Amino acid sequence: MTFTRNKRIIVAHRGWSGAAPENTMAAFRLAMADPRISWIELDVQLSKDGVPVVIHDYKLRRTTGVPGAVKDYSFEQLSKLDNGSWFSPEFHNERIPSLEQVLKETKGRIKLNIELKTKDDLYPGLEQAVINLLKAYSMEEDVVITSFNMLALKTTKRLAPAIRTGLIVSMVPITIEDQLRLLGADLLSVDYRIIEPALITRMMESGFDVMVWTVNESQAVKQIVSLYPTIWICTNYPDRAFD
Repeated sequence: MTFTRNKRIIVAHRGWSGAAPENTMAAFRLAMADPRISWIELDVQLSKDGVPVVIHDYKLRRTTGVPGAVKDYSFEQLSKLDNGSWFSPEFHNERIPSLEQVLKETKGRIKLNIELKTKDDLYPGLEQAVINLLKAYSMEEDVVITSFNMLALKTTKRLAPAIRTGLIVSMVPITIEDQLRLLGADLLSVDYRIIEPALITRMMESGFDVMVWTVNESQAVKQIVSLYPTIWICTNYPDRAFD
């Protein structure tokens, strides 16, 4: 697979999470079923026994109803939890997938924006574990690894210089271009509510791709697409980007 700046890039946020429970195989399969969707965004943490697992929250309560944190359970324990009924009873069989399960099913079908969900020293070895899997499945060129955590991005770039990376921000410092260059990053992932034309122009002229998140209202999607045809749109409702 190759990256392109010449067409609209739609990123299914945590899969097609407007129609299926986020970060589940059901949400990923829905996204892959629509050829207009070229990317899936997903979140990765580590289980107690060091398995990269796909889930957003550090705590399990919201999507599984179980107390405690992701890091306190083995993958075997996590994989048995009901991770879909919170969304709808029809998804009661959905589980927390491992990153490896996702790679097996998505390889050659869609690109992945893998967000490293970590802070401080919460998950030592997360970057290496993710990179090992990407190399095992020869998918280094089919992903971009993003994070709010700059140390995680630095570590990723040190371990695998060829893998594309992106910094996620909810506010944009004046020195953002310098930060991206120091990180060796390729992409800026930014809250769509704070973007402005001057920022997008600066980023693109400096050679960086820009992804905006999480754009769910149809009118907002249409406005952004009309202003910035090559921007990446990360949304829970990918179909709204094609109205």
